[in-house]
Amino acid sequence: MTDVPPLAPLPPTEEPRPHPLRSVLVAVVVFLVLLLATFGLKSYRDLAAVRGREHLLLSEIAGTEERIAQLKRRIESLKNDPVMLDRVARESLGLVRPEDVVIVMPATAAPAPAVAPPAPTQ
Repeated sequence: MTDVPPLAPLPPTEEPRPHPLRSVLVAVVVFLVLLLATFGLKSYRDLAAVRGREHLLLSEIAGTEERIAQLKRRIESLKNDPVMLDRVARESLGLVRPEDVVIVMPATAAPAPAVAPPAPTQ
């Protein structure tokens, strides 16, 4: 066997240092991602709230349009149906025909509250 001289320790090698701007750039990118995520989440919640409000308004509009259609049918009925007009005039306005007999009932008076007898004095 041949004698091999022991190897001398290697001089410490310097590891390449990261560029100083690299850590700043990473921090800025992370900050921007967090900022975008925060505003994106807020925007999503706002959008969901607006969509809910839109749905509510659309249902209100549908109800109002149905009410308008009912009122238009009633107007046409009152214009073209004398029996309907007569019934509404009697029920809603309390009108009567000249040949009708009207009986006016007196308003019932509320019974007087019972008064308790005075307590005996001692």
